[in-house]
Amino acid sequence: MRGTVMYAAGDVRIENVPDPTIQEPTDAVIRVTRACICGSDLWPYKTLQPADGARVMGHEAIGVVEEIGADVRTLKIGDVVVMPFAFSDGTCIFCDEGLQTECVHGGFFGNPEVPGAQSEAVRIPQADGTLYVLPVGEDDALMPSLLTLSDVMGTGHHAAVVAKVGPGKSVAVVGDGAVGLCGVIAAKRLGAEQIIMLGRHQDRITLAREFGATDVVSERGAEAVERVKELTDGYGVDAVLECVGLDQSMETAIEVARPGGAVGRVGVPQHELMPGAQPSFFKNITIGGGPAPVRAYIDDLLPDVLEGRIEPGRVFDRTVDLNGVPDGYRAMNDRESIKVLVRP
Repeated sequence: MRGTVMYAAGDVRIENVPDPTIQEPTDAVIRVTRACICGSDLWPYKTLQPADGARVMGHEAIGVVEEIGADVRTLKIGDVVVMPFAFSDGTCIFCDEGLQTECVHGGFFGNPEVPGAQSEAVRIPQADGTLYVLPVGEDDALMPSLLTLSDVMGTGHHAAVVAKVGPGKSVAVVGDGAVGLCGVIAAKRLGAEQIIMLGRHQDRITLAREFGATDVVSERGAEAVERVKELTDGYGVDAVLECVGLDQSMETAIEVARPGGAVGRVGVPQHELMPGAQPSFFKNITIGGGPAPVRAYIDDLLPDVLEGRIEPGRVFDRTVDLNGVPDGYRAMNDRESIKVLVRP
């Protein structure tokens, strides 16, 4: 089959790769009908070294079950399923707590050990605990929004949950990529009264306002902090959704949070040490987050997608086939596209 292979920074190729097969009785194989490029894929696109190992990329997908292992009980051939970015057994202590990204038998797609889904098909470890059967056909008009349940909508929601967003709260969203935009949806859905988007790209700002942002701050650093405080009676916001992962974005998140506020961080950290230790300590700020257990959130978010109450699929502004994936990486890296949908 054909798949997207990243060899090094900027070196993305569409090549013939091994067909996925059942390796364990708990596996399934799905034919990929929709995949996409994630903002987190851009980090290796910028930094991957040849010594790190080539990998078949992609951790977000919708597909059709084509083969199941002998121990798979909840799936049948022909099911249309969403594939969260992490696989999980669904039965361990952490899965029981709704934290599937910490599953003791789990892991992540799109690395040298587990091939990803920017390809024609993909093997799903721990299929029963990972895949979620959708009540729609494979070409349903809602596919773009349903695809976001594999990562970005669930990740934006996770940031909002961790940051304790609720009715009447004020929220700042740091990062205007797909996750940040879905964070705006999540904050509005959870009842936030004021949602401040920190971003400077007009297409993203327009979409953020349509999703529910009440204010936009395009400054950065100290100027951004000052502007957010001006919008919040000088105190800062109750909740911050940090959706980037850089030192500056985390520092900004801590600075714009009011004393006693909370930061939900879902941007993959690009540095080992977290900045802002002293300011966050002396402001009594709660900081939490990590890889979002999106599998746990599908039950909650799916009805709103199916009923059209939220439309996170609007973050996709470009659609390509597999041959277009390398240029899709370039377009997202150059900020020409918010998020690229792939139809293998």
